[in-house]
Amino acid sequence: MNLPNKITISRICLIPLFLIIILAPFSWGDWRIGTVSIPVTHLVGALIFIVASTTDWIDGYYARKYNMVTNLGKFLDPLADKLLVSAALIALVELQLAPAWAAIVIISREFAVTGLRLVLAGGGEVVAANMLGKIKTWAQIVAISALLLHNLPFELIPFPFATIALWVAVIFTIVSGWDYFAKNKSVFVNSK
Repeated sequence: MNLPNKITISRICLIPLFLIIILAPFSWGDWRIGTVSIPVTHLVGALIFIVASTTDWIDGYYARKYNMVTNLGKFLDPLADKLLVSAALIALVELQLAPAWAAIVIISREFAVTGLRLVLAGGGEVVAANMLGKIKTWAQIVAISALLLHNLPFELIPFPFATIALWVAVIFTIVSGWDYFAKNKSVFVNSK
C-alpha cells in the first residue's frame, strides 16, 4: 500500500476519535471568546475534523506528484470523504447544530453516488472524482467546520457564515450529484 492510500486510511481512522470526542458526555468546560462560548469538546472535535479533512488534499497531492494514483486510491479517497462528512453531519444533527434536512440531502447524494460508483466498478470502470465533486467536498468541509466551531469567528461580528456555508454546500451537493448522474446516464439506459 502506497503513502497516499495510507493517508486516506488515516482519515477513516480519525472518524471514531472525532465521534467519541464530539458526542461522548465529556465535560471539559467551555472556551469563551467575547460573548461567544463553545464547548471545548466541540473545539477539539472541530480540530480533529479539520485535520482529517486536510488529509484529503495531502493524499491527492502526493498521489499526483509522485505518480502513485491507484484504483484503490480512486475508490478509497471519495469513500473516506463520504464517511467523514456523513459522520460529522449526523453528529451535528445530534448536537442540534445543523438541520436534519440538510444532512439528509447531503448523505442521500453521497449514498446515491457511491451506489452508482459500485455499479460502474462492477462493469470494470473506476471513476475518479471530478472538479465539481471536489468543490462539493470542500464546500461541505468548510460548512461542517464552521458549524462545529459554532460559527466562530464570524459569530463575533455577527455574520451567519456557517448558515450560508451550509446552503452553499447543499447547492453544490445537489448540482454535483445531478452532474455525476447525467454524465453516467448510460448505466440507466443500458440496464434491464
